[in-house]
Parts: sequence; structure tokens; C-alpha cells
Amino acid sequence: MLMKVLPCAVGGLLLATGTASATTTDGIMANIRNPQGRLVVIAHRGCHEPAPRHGFGAAPENGVSALEHCVAIGVDMMETDVRETKDGYLVMVHDETVDRTTTGTGKVADLTLAQIKALRLRQNEGGRDAPVTAEQVLTLDEILALAKGRITLNLDVKDAIYPQVIAAVRAAGAQDRVTLKTRVGIGSPPIAAMAPYDEVPFLVIPMEGDDSGATIPDIIGAQMGGRTKPVGIELPYHLPEAALPAIAARARALGVRLWVNMLDGSFVLGAGSDKDALRLPDAVWGKLVREGASMLLTDEPEAMVTMRDTARK
Repeated sequence: MLMKVLPCAVGGLLLATGTASATTTDGIMANIRNPQGRLVVIAHRGCHEPAPRHGFGAAPENGVSALEHCVAIGVDMMETDVRETKDGYLVMVHDETVDRTTTGTGKVADLTLAQIKALRLRQNEGGRDAPVTAEQVLTLDEILALAKGRITLNLDVKDAIYPQVIAAVRAAGAQDRVTLKTRVGIGSPPIAAMAPYDEVPFLVIPMEGDDSGATIPDIIGAQMGGRTKPVGIELPYHLPEAALPAIAARARALGVRLWVNMLDGSFVLGAGSDKDALRLPDAVWGKLVREGASMLLTDEPEAMVTMRDTARK
């Protein structure tokens, strides 16, 4: 396929020591690489939910305004999704199809870039009844340019296109302002140390369930054994909260951050969801940080940033 590429603790929270550089992409990445650094707030598909404290309404997921809202709110990282079009361009679409998020229909892989650019994004998480906006689907080149010097990106690669994505990141000179990730098991070699993954900061998602009896702490240990280390460990779906202390202890001993997806509460079971945290932020988000998570993915980034920065004062 042709590829074209257009620390201090207050109230139990990991907080910044108050340097201006923490708001730049260099500062954000330095903090991410520091396992003792402040809480990293990651916006799920950008800041698409309303942010009333800043006067922002909803924004199309993975769109320009979702990124701009994140920058204004003070989010550290925007998680966003990469797929490949029929003619080899890299575009920011979560689903296999464009049906939910745009005015069009069909698989991304069956559409050309021109066809996708002719569509318009729907508001927030989309759906047939969601309002249509003036925004278009972004290419990877476009979002890398928009984010430069302002916010880091976590690229969730949805197709078998890691080499193409990493090549595009390198072409944009963005190696030190993005992170990538993939799933690993006990039999996986240390992914972050393998080419071409070693060219960008990499996270791994440990998956249990094979016949070896290996646990997530075992997998973390194996992945941290390479010359280049992952910058974080993203916890998988349906992990009981009771398993978190042993995982956090292993990550702490090896000097690597733990990433937890909040969202609907289906990742760390029993820890609560974003909606729970809107009512009791310290009891949900703050508790997870005290238990060892220091990178939190959320659909409510404004409230999470407020919690983090209020505790810092």
C-alpha cells in the first residue's frame, strides 16, 4: 500500500513543582519520563465534552476544536486514533467506519482522503442525531502540526500501520512529543527496545490469560528488560482493583508510570468512572493516584485538571 503523510505530593496527588516548562511539550515529556512526576492528564479523543469553567461547548472527537480546548484547559496529552485511507493517507478516525463521527458512511480503508475530507465531523461523540459541524477529519500531519509545542499526543494506531505512523512522526520531527502503544504478553520481546518502536516514546498494555500463569507484574518486568524502556504501562480492561497494589509495586520498583483509563469504569473494576469522579474527584481519581496510577485517561479533562491544580495550590 502506498504510504503518504500529509514532585511534591499534596493530599496524596502527584503534583508539579511549579516550573513554566511543564506547560511546553518538552516539559510535558520530561514529566512523563519522570515516574515521580506530577499526574499526567490525558484527554480521550481530545476535549470533546463541554468544559463549562472555560465556557466551551462540546467539540467533535479527534477534531481541531477538541485539541484547542485541551490546550486552553491545560491538558498534558490528547489521545487520538490513527487509520489509513484507501490511498495510503493517515487520518484521525477512531472507528473502522466514518458512520458515527461524520456525515458519511463506509470504511476508512475503502475511502480516499479526498472522499473523507469532503465529509464533516459530528458534534462530540457523534451519532446519527448529533449536530453537524464545519470541521473536517484531520490527517496525522495536520494534527502533529497543530499540537507542536502546545500539547503531546498519544497515537492509538488502529490498523497494522505502525511503521507508516512512526515514519510520519519522524518526518514531522515529532519523536519527542508523541507516544505510541500496543498490547503485549509474557512471550512478547521488550517492544519499546525494538525497531522502529524505539524511535518514539512507547507504552505497553500487558495482557494476561495465556497458559503460562504469568501475571501483569511478570509482564511488566519482561517489558522493562530491554535497552530502551517503555515510558508507561497502560492497564487492560476488566482489571480488579484488588490487583492494583501488586502491579503498582512492581511498576514503582522498576521506575515506570502506570496509565489507567477512567471513562465508564470498565478498566479498573471497582475504582469508579469519570461520572463518579465528577461528584467525588478525590475519592475516585485521587484515590487511584494514591494507589499508584500517575497517568489517567478521561472524558472529563477539565474537572481532572481542576482537581490536580487545586490540590497543588
